[in-house]
Amino acid sequence: MSTSKTKDKYQIAIVPGDGIGKEVMEATIHVLDSLGIDFDYVYGEAGDECLERTGTALPQKTLEIIRSCDACLFGAAGETAADVIVKIRQEMKMFANLRPVKSYPNTNALFDNIDFMIVRENTEGMYIADEEEYTDEGAVARRIITRKAEERIIDYAFNYAVENNKSKVTAVHKANVLKKSDGLFKDIFYEVAKRYPDIATEDFYVDATAMYLITQPQNFEVIVTTNLFGDILSDEGAGLVGGLGLIPSANIGHDAALFEPVHGSAPDIAGKGIANPIAMMLSAVMMLKYIGEGEASDRFEEAILKVLNDANILTGDLGGSATTMELAEAVKNNL
Repeated sequence: MSTSKTKDKYQIAIVPGDGIGKEVMEATIHVLDSLGIDFDYVYGEAGDECLERTGTALPQKTLEIIRSCDACLFGAAGETAADVIVKIRQEMKMFANLRPVKSYPNTNALFDNIDFMIVRENTEGMYIADEEEYTDEGAVARRIITRKAEERIIDYAFNYAVENNKSKVTAVHKANVLKKSDGLFKDIFYEVAKRYPDIATEDFYVDATAMYLITQPQNFEVIVTTNLFGDILSDEGAGLVGGLGLIPSANIGHDAALFEPVHGSAPDIAGKGIANPIAMMLSAVMMLKYIGEGEASDRFEEAILKVLNDANILTGDLGGSATTMELAEAVKNNL
């Protein structure tokens, strides 16, 4: 998922969004500025507060900023999340959503040896939100599965496995019931698998996968699946490793990429300076790898790991009493 080479200077779109998005973004930039890389931050606005102030949750100017930059860091959106994030994915053709699920020390992870990636198709499935108006009988939503989009995401998952020294890719579907749409997904999976003879393959029904994530999460390396299933399994994965405050994500297209924590805007704690910035920081770790700064990405993650290992400076959700910026300073000091 990385670019091929580094640059002398990077333009990074910064969209803090709502609530704690601003706080965790500030903390993350505090560390990024200590990596010795020349970043030019270009700020854009989006979210609930933007809607209230300007009449739109996602201004065209923000889209143009994201489109023109090397990558985007996004904080959090509140009630307008669907109008912001989904629209950015669609406008920028960010077809791959990456959700790493990895256990870190002192984080209430259920197991200490979990490390897998969920690769989720981002452009179709149920999330095209093509719903008919209510009728006397109820409502109808269309689920779209196309060969082009599914072959693209499945190939991306296998390529990710190769680039990251993973030995197995698991397809998740419900082809026993959705015989045409998920049947197509399963068929394409094994067609693409033939191009990667060194990667082991398996496929499970989504309900069985939900159970296996609890009983044997160590057996997964890369999971590839459709939009809705990926969304649900990703949050289950977050529960495995200590909660949404520790889960980053990436949205990748051919020409654009956006990195964001999967937690929301948390209005109940916004403005208190106590939000956990680790998910935002890990999103920046993914961004660094994407732009080709692999060494800096590793340094950043190792600094986070050191803070978690020491367990002296942790935010309240991890059992500590540190503020957002105190944790950021601890990470910075461990670079």
